[in-house]
Amino acid sequence: MIGDAPANQRPLEDGIDREPGRLSYAEYLHLDEILGAQHPRSRPVHHDELLFIIQHQTSELWLKLMLHELVSARDGFRTDQIPLALKRLARVKHIQHTLTDQWSVLSTLTPSEYLEFRDFLATSSGFQSYQYRAVEFILGNKNAEMIAVFSHDQQAEAKLMALLESPSLYDEFVRHLARQGYPVPDSVLARDVSRAYRQHDELLETFKIIYSDPPRHWSAYETCEELIDVEDNFQQWRFRHLKVVERTIGHKVGTGGSSGVDFLHAALELTFFPELYAVRTILEPPSRR
Repeated sequence: MIGDAPANQRPLEDGIDREPGRLSYAEYLHLDEILGAQHPRSRPVHHDELLFIIQHQTSELWLKLMLHELVSARDGFRTDQIPLALKRLARVKHIQHTLTDQWSVLSTLTPSEYLEFRDFLATSSGFQSYQYRAVEFILGNKNAEMIAVFSHDQQAEAKLMALLESPSLYDEFVRHLARQGYPVPDSVLARDVSRAYRQHDELLETFKIIYSDPPRHWSAYETCEELIDVEDNFQQWRFRHLKVVERTIGHKVGTGGSSGVDFLHAALELTFFPELYAVRTILEPPSRR
């Protein structure tokens, strides 16, 4: 009886399975594998290495989901299913916020604490995250040279190569606009999708049409702003990453051989959807149109 339960204690209801028969929570989530996947390398094991491992493992899980959603959003653009694509991008934005907020946990790792186990990382580095590169590739920041970093991992190499050679999220959105009757230059539609996307000035007029009359072009306008949100969130993640690295190792060379903070800083100059930013410069108030 509930009335007989000790104070400040919730009784176990009769209908709750004490011994799940078909499938338990731990089995469904493979918790033995997940919770057993943290293997500190420092000797003696340093207390803070577990934080470092879990931070990066959870980031990889979120990157996996983000890539899953971005592929679906790209398919939505390709098949002109804009509501589906927008739904996927809305979820991507929440994932991005979670990833950015996670840096606050790692920022509790002080330089002195990190140096206790940094040498045990050897040449492993977040630079070697193929899922991060995959997200960059599908968003348009493609670089064939990056694939060489994963030549030792055939599965990662194949995934990156497939994304390199296929249209990006933005490519598919621009193609969607063309199918909807917007004036998209043939040079943009026929571009080499294996190369990093660069600004096409001739495409600015397309977005000027959309932004000059949002109510008339609402679907395209809303999608443009969703894409801006995704890029803005990504840049905030990049900046937060840079600052956490700077407060932890200063300007030391990264464990993977990169220049560290300087390399991360250079990424802030990269953009996914350049015309969506550039169009803001050429917009005019209604009285001047």
